Amino acid sequence: MGTSITVDSHTFGTEVLQKSHEKPVLVDFFATWCGPCQMLKPMLEKLAQEYDFVLAKVDIDRNPDLANTYGVEGVPDVRVVTQGEVQDGFVGVLPEPQLRELMSKLNLKSGLEIGFEAIQVAKTAGDAEEVKRLFGELIERYPDNRPLLLEAAKFLIRQNRLDSAEKLLSSIQEYEKGYFAQAQAMRSLIQFQRECENPVIDQPLDEAYLQAARAVLAEDYETALEGFLDIVGRDRKYRNDGARKAMLTLFDLLGDDHPLTKTYRRRLMSTLY
Repeated sequence: MGTSITVDSHTFGTEVLQKSHEKPVLVDFFATWCGPCQMLKPMLEKLAQEYDFVLAKVDIDRNPDLANTYGVEGVPDVRVVTQGEVQDGFVGVLPEPQLRELMSKLNLKSGLEIGFEAIQVAKTAGDAEEVKRLFGELIERYPDNRPLLLEAAKFLIRQNRLDSAEKLLSSIQEYEKGYFAQAQAMRSLIQFQRECENPVIDQPLDEAYLQAARAVLAEDYETALEGFLDIVGRDRKYRNDGARKAMLTLFDLLGDDHPLTKTYRRRLMSTLY
């Protein structure tokens, strides 16, 4: 959405000061010999592809007059320019989450955020085909964005497009910590869906297990966890410890900080020991 350019003393006025009346400009004062500068550069360029701002890169060794004018004492030094005014930004390397916080403070939204907003509108309208189309467009633009793939897979599971969901999830590899656990949890959701579609009742606890699985698919996670926990307490060996494993799947799906995860993790430990 944005642009990344190199500017010098001759183009700074037009490409930075004048352009800042149209959209925010981030000026990256850098030096080729600066290691942190080389770390920051790809992160800023990545954000410039997602957000509608201008990234203007200034080599201080080639443009010492600009560095002196704006009091650059160390690099990388990033300044924010809006409405022709050069303001302090930050010095050094910030992690990507903090860089995104800066985007938010500048009232900038990424193409991904705008896409998710459009998806929410389509969901509210009940237009599943439009949601599917929008997810497809976003994945084409951001194929390596794992949270996007997980959200798209979750939508496809709800639409019972299980093969398509599995295909998306298969691209998330085991070394991708956090994301892989969520992908595995969603694969379990797919298994729940298939079991509920083709139920087999030949053991005393099968119906209770299916009721808990249906609660998962309805996103009634507390009911699901309560059901699985009850099975753990009644027969730990059922389905090769399947109820306990189902609870662990839900913990991965909800995340460690979710209140239900904290509550039912404690209750599970109490039941087991």
